[in-house]
Amino acid sequence: MESAAERRLKALQSHLKPWSAGDHPSVLRPNPTAGEFVSEQGYSVVLPEKLHTGKWNVYRSAHSPLKLVSRFANKPEIATLHDNFVHSVKSLPDHRYLGTRVRDDGTVGKYKWITYGEASTARSAIGSGLVSHGIPKGSCVGLYFINRPEWLIVDHACSAYSFISVPLYDTLGPDAVKYIVNHASIQAVFCVPQTLDILLKFLSEIPSIRLIVVVGGIDNQIPTLCSTTSLKVISYSKLLSQGVASLQPFYPPKPDDTATIMYTSGTTGTPKGVVLTHANLIANAAGATYGIVLYPSDLYISYLPLAHIYERANQILVVYYGGASGFYQGDHLKLLEDMTVLKPTIFCSVPRLYNKLYSGIMNAVKSSGVLRQRLFHAAYNSKKESMFNGKKSYPMWDRLVFNKIKATLGGRVRYMVSGASPLSPDVMDFLRVCFGCQVVEGYGMTETSCVISNMDEQDFLSGHVGAPNPACEIKLVDVPEMNYTTDDQPYPRGEICVRGPIVFQGYYKDESQTREAIDEDGWLHTGDIGLWLPGGRLKIIDRKKNIFKLAQGEYIAPEKIENVYATSKFVAQNFVYGDSLNSSLVAIVSVEQEMLKVWAAAQGIKYEDLQQLCSDQRARAAVLADMDAVGRAAQLRGFEFAKAVTLVLEPFTLENDLLTPTFKIKRPQAKAYFAKAIASMYAELSASDSTSNKIKF
Repeated sequence: MESAAERRLKALQSHLKPWSAGDHPSVLRPNPTAGEFVSEQGYSVVLPEKLHTGKWNVYRSAHSPLKLVSRFANKPEIATLHDNFVHSVKSLPDHRYLGTRVRDDGTVGKYKWITYGEASTARSAIGSGLVSHGIPKGSCVGLYFINRPEWLIVDHACSAYSFISVPLYDTLGPDAVKYIVNHASIQAVFCVPQTLDILLKFLSEIPSIRLIVVVGGIDNQIPTLCSTTSLKVISYSKLLSQGVASLQPFYPPKPDDTATIMYTSGTTGTPKGVVLTHANLIANAAGATYGIVLYPSDLYISYLPLAHIYERANQILVVYYGGASGFYQGDHLKLLEDMTVLKPTIFCSVPRLYNKLYSGIMNAVKSSGVLRQRLFHAAYNSKKESMFNGKKSYPMWDRLVFNKIKATLGGRVRYMVSGASPLSPDVMDFLRVCFGCQVVEGYGMTETSCVISNMDEQDFLSGHVGAPNPACEIKLVDVPEMNYTTDDQPYPRGEICVRGPIVFQGYYKDESQTREAIDEDGWLHTGDIGLWLPGGRLKIIDRKKNIFKLAQGEYIAPEKIENVYATSKFVAQNFVYGDSLNSSLVAIVSVEQEMLKVWAAAQGIKYEDLQQLCSDQRARAAVLADMDAVGRAAQLRGFEFAKAVTLVLEPFTLENDLLTPTFKIKRPQAKAYFAKAIASMYAELSASDSTSNKIKF
C-alpha cells in the first residue's frame, strides 16, 4: 500500500525543481562560446525536506525521484547477500567465478578458476564446519588475510549460516586487531600463517576466540596449543573436510540482520565498528546498477582490500551480474603483470594508482623521442576533441598510439571506476582518451554501505562526484563557522548529509558516537563539505573536521602528527598539510632558531642570515630527518610521515591569524598563508616521483 509520504511526493511530481529529468539524463552538449560543457537536463531532482517549510534542499537521483531504491529492479526477491549468491549459483552454476595465478606450491602461472557451483559447495562446507565446532548463529567471524578466493567463500558461508563477518585489515597493527577481536567478541578467526603468528602472540588477551582456521596452512605444521585451552587451531582444508562430512542446512538471514561489522581505521582513537545489514548492502548494490551494467562475460581484477567497503561493494555487484573475479598475486608491484594475464574488463581503483599510471605514461612519452612525442600529442588532442563531440570510434589513433597504452592494463578494460578520494579532472580526461573506456568517479563511505553519489555514464564533465545514488537522498547543511551556507552564490554549499536505506545502523556498542553521526531525522552527517554544481552534480570541496583523506584513501588526523613532530629539537611549531589529490604529507616548520644555529655551526655551514639557512637544502634535510626519527619513535604509520618540509622563521600567532584564541592552528588560514610553499613542495615531490614511474612506450 502506498504511504502518505509517497502520495505527497507524487503530488509534487510536476513541480520537481530546479533540474527535473526524465528516465535518463541528457548528454552534455558543448558550449563553444564558454569553452565548456553544459547539461540540458539535470542528473538530480530537488524536493523539500519538510513540506511545510517550502525550502527545496533534498536532492535525489533523476533515475528514481519518487522512491528510494532498496532492491534490484529486475530481482526484487533478492533481499540478502545469501539470496544474491544463490541467484547466481542457480543461474550460472558452471560459470567461472574466482580465479588465482598462485599455485599451491607458490609458483605463478595462468589463472585457474573455480565455478559458482564449486564456490557454493565450498561455502556450504565451511559454514557447516563452523556449526559443527559449536559457533552459534549471530556470532562474529574474523577474516584476517588479504584478498584470495577463500575470503569470499568464508563471507558467503557467513551469509548462508547467519554469522557476522568482521574484516581484520592486515595493516591496522596488532593493537587494533586485538581491540577489534575483543570489542566484537569474535569467536572464530580465519587467517594465514603470517597473521597466525601475530594472533598467537596475544592469544591470552583475546578470550572470546574458540576457533582459528589457517588458510594455506599445512596440517602437520599447525601449532599445537596447551591442552588446558579450549581453543582449537586447524587448517582451512581440514575445516572443509569436516564440513563435507557433516553438512548442515542453511540458516538464512533476514534482510535486517547484521551482515558485517566493518571497523574504521581509528585515526583519532580506537576503531569504530560500522554495523551494516544485508538490506543496507543490497540497497547500495541495487542503486549502483543504475550507473553500471555488467555481464557474465565481465572480468574484474580484485586487489583493493576486501577489508574496505569499496571492494566489498564491488564484489556484491559482480556476483549479482554473474561476473568473474581474478585475484592479484598479493604484490601491488606486480599488479600490471597480473592484469596483462587476466585481461580484465572492469578496473576499480583509487586516485593514487591512476596518478601513477598517468605519470608513468607521460614519462614514457617524454623519453620516446621528438617524433613519438608529437605523434602522441596529435593523437591525444584529436581523439579528445572527437570524444567530447560524441564520436565513439577512433581506429587510426588507437592503432598508432593508444592500443599500446591499453595493453598495460590487459587491453580489454571497458569500465574504470575511481573512488576513495577525488580524482584530478586532468587525469580523468587523460584516462578516457588513452584507454578509450568509460571512466566514472564516485563518492562514498563505510557508513553508507559504499556509494553516496556517482557520475552518470553519459556525463563528460570532470571534477565532481555525480548525482545521488538512487538508494539515498542528499542535502547540504549550513556550516556558518566555515562560511559555508546553502544560500551561497553561485552554488549552494554545506556539510553533506545522507539519508536512505544505505545508511548504517550505528557504531557497534557506541550509542554516543552513533547519535553524533545520525540526527533525529535519520540524516547521516558525513563531515565532508560539498557544493551543488549545475545539473545537480555534487562536488567535494572541504572537510568539516580536521581529518582528511590522502589520494590513496587513507585518513589523516594532522593534529596528532603535529603533536609528534613538536617533540623534534628543531621544531617550535609545525603545520602538517595534505589533501586528497596527493598521496603524501608536507609540513611547514617554524624553527627553533638557536638549535638550527648550533646545527649549522657543527656542520661548518656558512650563511648570511637565518632566512638563507632555512632555505638551505641541507638544513631542510636535517630537520626532516629529525622529524622522521621522532615519528618512528612514536610509531607513526608510513603515510603519516611528512615527505617534504619548508622552514620558516615567523612563528604562528594570533596576530598573523594562524592561531585561534586557544592556540590551535587555523587550518584554512594556514593553508592559504603557506599556499606557495605547499605548492612548491608538492612540485618537488612530483619531480622526484616521476623518475620512478616508468612504462615502456
